[in-house]
Amino acid sequence: MRIDSLIFRGVEPGVRVQRRAWGIAAVIGSAIGFGAMSIFARQAYADGADITAVLFLRFLAAGLLMALLMFAWRRPWPRPFAVGVLALMGGGIYVLQSYSFFKALQHASAGLVGLLLYLYPFIVTVLGALLFREPLGVKRVAAVGLALAGTGLTLWGGITGSPAGIAFGVIAALLYSAYILVGSRVLKNEEPFGAAAVVMLSAAAVFGLMTWIGKPSFPQSASGWLAIAAIAVFSTVIAIVGFFIGVRILGAADASTLSTLEPVVTILLAAIFLGERLEPVQLVGAAVVLGAVVWLTRIRR
Repeated sequence: MRIDSLIFRGVEPGVRVQRRAWGIAAVIGSAIGFGAMSIFARQAYADGADITAVLFLRFLAAGLLMALLMFAWRRPWPRPFAVGVLALMGGGIYVLQSYSFFKALQHASAGLVGLLLYLYPFIVTVLGALLFREPLGVKRVAAVGLALAGTGLTLWGGITGSPAGIAFGVIAALLYSAYILVGSRVLKNEEPFGAAAVVMLSAAAVFGLMTWIGKPSFPQSASGWLAIAAIAVFSTVIAIVGFFIGVRILGAADASTLSTLEPVVTILLAAIFLGERLEPVQLVGAAVVLGAVVWLTRIRR
């Protein structure tokens, strides 16, 4: 059976398990892509690029690549109303979330900001149940709590910050939760590929305006541009499309919980490629997150 039939068409009883497995694999691939972004970004920053330039180039390259793939594969674009909502997601919610996240980093440690951001699986699960009556269940709530605890252990160390840093960190988590929940509604009727393309192009337009107004600093050598290309392909196209596929198949709550693999991937890659030391508590946290993910994959709706 073709993959697109598992994602986009009606689900026959005989392929439900296969479809769920594909959704889980898509989110895990997404988490690997997002988790690797910090490694690529450090290379771009070391080559002279600043945050605004990296974000603009990231979404411009990814958006253009997605548009080319859409035309090459003859995939349908979202309907006009969905385009407006997706443009708001990419050019509005995502941009504000990015601003809040980096603003929080100015007033709090990276560990605290990361921990606050990864409140979003819990927020998405609770709001999804309250607003959209998504199935909850004791096991699913326990898996979310276990993943949150593991994330806290993984990011442990240097947990300090001012009230302003905490406030911006919570705002970033709330905005990302809204982004996921709105996206889950749109993806009920739209293909993940088209939705991702609109989000990327909208974000590129806003960051492009910010780049035009400001004085960005772009990469100075081939290594920096290769890092940007890796961010665009692996940490944007593959990561966003994979997450959207997962949200459509699994629902916002399960996809968000599975995405807690992101910080685990980041610390492991940092240890392998950047020589950063792994503390025992981080290894315990990574094991807890992996346990929560394995448990979640065995829960049936």
